[in-house]
Amino acid sequence: MIKKIIVSVCLLFSLVSFAQEGTSSPYSFYGIGDVRFRGTIDTRSMAGLSILPDSIHINLQNPAMYSSLKLTSFSVGGTFSVNQLKTNQKDEKAQRTTLDYLAIGIPLKKLGLGFGLIPYSSVGYNIKNSVYAPDGRTDNYYKGTGGLNKVFFGFGYQLAKNFSFGADVQYNFGKIDTRSLSTQFTLNSSNEYEQVQFSTRETNSSSASGVNFNAGLSYNTKLYKNISLFSSLTYTPEATITLNNERFIAIVQSVDGVAEAIVGDEEKITVADTKLKMPSKFSFGVGIGDTKKWIVGTELTFQGTSSFGNRFNDIDNVSYENATRFTVGGYYIPNYKSFTNYFERIVYRGGFRFENTGLVINNQPIEDAAVTLGLGLPLRGAFSNVNVGFELGNRGTQKGGLVREHYMNFSIGLSLNDRWFQKRKYD
Repeated sequence: MIKKIIVSVCLLFSLVSFAQEGTSSPYSFYGIGDVRFRGTIDTRSMAGLSILPDSIHINLQNPAMYSSLKLTSFSVGGTFSVNQLKTNQKDEKAQRTTLDYLAIGIPLKKLGLGFGLIPYSSVGYNIKNSVYAPDGRTDNYYKGTGGLNKVFFGFGYQLAKNFSFGADVQYNFGKIDTRSLSTQFTLNSSNEYEQVQFSTRETNSSSASGVNFNAGLSYNTKLYKNISLFSSLTYTPEATITLNNERFIAIVQSVDGVAEAIVGDEEKITVADTKLKMPSKFSFGVGIGDTKKWIVGTELTFQGTSSFGNRFNDIDNVSYENATRFTVGGYYIPNYKSFTNYFERIVYRGGFRFENTGLVINNQPIEDAAVTLGLGLPLRGAFSNVNVGFELGNRGTQKGGLVREHYMNFSIGLSLNDRWFQKRKYD
């Protein structure tokens, strides 16, 4: 029955992942969009803490953790986001529902395998900007959709009792479409704005492809009785994403930023293809606790985003610096063996993270901070569970004419676990 559910859900979410608009952030205009993936729902509920070996949850951040799996695990997760966007002049709200990941982990004694699909980044913005002059004004409309997806395959191998190594290969693909529309208005004798008959529309399309690698180590050791020390290290070397770019210019008739008809022919403009350097990443984390009761830990991540860039080279108000992220989180289980009180078997999770994203706009660094909470809800009569998470955070600033985002993310993930490839004792 579980296998049938897996096949059905895989087909459904594979289709959804290509069609979804996964963000409403104006900062998704830059680079490859808004990087949304921060781990599975159980790790996201601990602010992205990824140091813990787990026998029934897939760890998609450190491939060494695949070797910890004891059951074949199918994981899928999604998020409903509410985003409030504030500038010095306006206040807007937006909502999105997205797929976060789709993955399968398979244990083979000391070896563990993992593969799946991750919608990695998203572009999704719809912005209006008005520029005033003594004799009129110009309304500029900007819209973007698309993003970058990752298909991955990896392994984790237990080199010693408490020491594992893992690596995965990720193929990046996707398409980003952006559009800008410029409409001019003039002041008439009654001091009212009249729209000029035609507007100018520019559309850009970028098809992305490229490969990158990720490697990880995991080590844990017992300190005292049931108390253990956990540590994790991951490294992603710099990689290149190739963007095949197209640009078209057209004169159109428009109303409120919507083009109704093209006047004349749409002109194709020659633009160079782009090679973006995907930044290298290094993460190190440590934690302490009893895996059956509680764990608390912290993790530091460094990214070489100073070498990053944009899809087109005609954006002059943005630069990049190296990014850092600090995470602290953990979980608590009152009594995992309780058969009389369901609430004592629930996993209670929480965490905090602070991140300098590396993006600098109008000389303002874009920072992101959030608190997280979550629950791991075991399913009766099985090793499977439902994970729910909540994230409350802020990103960006209103300084320099920019946007400050206040966001709430409600996430739910399903982890279905069963024994596969088990030899029958009786026919």
